[in-house]
Amino acid sequence: MTAIGFIGPGIMGAPMVRNLVTAGNDVRVYGASDRARARAAETGGTVVGSVAEAASGCDVLITMLPDGPVVHEVLLGEGGAISHLAPGALLIDHSTISPAEALTVHESAAAAEVRCLDAPVSGGEAGAVEGVLSIMVGGDQEAFDAAKPLFDVVGSTIELVGPAGSGQVVKAANQLMVAGHIQMLAEALVFLDAHGVEPETALDVLGGGLAGSTVITRKRAAMVNREFAPGFRIALHDKDLGIVDDASKEQGLALPLTAAVTALVRAARRRGYEDLDHSALLQLLLDLNGEHAAGADR
Repeated sequence: MTAIGFIGPGIMGAPMVRNLVTAGNDVRVYGASDRARARAAETGGTVVGSVAEAASGCDVLITMLPDGPVVHEVLLGEGGAISHLAPGALLIDHSTISPAEALTVHESAAAAEVRCLDAPVSGGEAGAVEGVLSIMVGGDQEAFDAAKPLFDVVGSTIELVGPAGSGQVVKAANQLMVAGHIQMLAEALVFLDAHGVEPETALDVLGGGLAGSTVITRKRAAMVNREFAPGFRIALHDKDLGIVDDASKEQGLALPLTAAVTALVRAARRRGYEDLDHSALLQLLLDLNGEHAAGADR
C-alpha cells in the first residue's frame, strides 16, 4: 500500500483516484469546489479539507489540475503542497501546463528535495475510467521507476519521453493532433451527410483503413448523435492549444494547420460551446454550413 495524496478529482481525476484505491492504495483526496468534493466522495478515497492534509505525510502526491496558474498556486503558493512534502517524496503532476511552467515546478521540487515528474495524460474520461490512459513523462529515470507501479494502474501506454518538461512538450503535440483529427472527422461527417451517405457504415469503413484513429473510436457516437456532454471541454482544449501556440512562437515555428484548428477551437469557445466536449467542433461546422445542408436535423 502506498500513501497517496491526490489533488484535483475532476472528470478525469476522480476515476484515476478510484482506480488507485481499487488497486489497494491509501488515497487522500482534496478538491477545491463543491463539485470536486462530491466527486471525491464517490472514489473510495478519504476526502480531506485542504492541500496541506492531502500532502502531509504522503509518499506520493499526484495533481490533476486545469491549468498552469492553478498548478503553481496549489504547489508553489504560500502554504503550497510542496512545502508539506517530506524530502524524498514523489510529486507527479498529471496536469496539462506549459513546458516552462513544468520546469518551474521541477525546480521548486528539487529545492525541497522532492522528486518530480511532469506526466500529462491523454485518453479522455473513458480512458481514465478504464485505466488505459497514455502517459507521457518528463523527469529522471529513478523517479520514473518509482512511479511506474502507479502509472500502470491508471494507464496502458507509459513512456519516459525525456528530461523535465518533456512530458508537456509531447502532450502539446498530442493536443494539436487530437484537435486536427476531431476537426477532420467533423468535416467528413458533414461531407457524408451532404451526399446522403449513412454515417455509421461509412465510419466503419473509414475506421478500418488508413483514416482510422482513436478519435473515430471514442468520438463517433457523440458526433453522429450530436450529443456533446463533456469528456474533455472545448475550454480546456482552447487552453492547451494556447500552450502550443506560445511554445511554437518561442521556437520560431510556422505550423499553419495547427493555427487554423486553433482558430476554430477558439471560435467554438467564443460561440458559447466552452463547456461542451471538444467533439462539438462539429457543432461549429454545422453552424457554418447551415443545419439543413449539414444534415443536423435528423
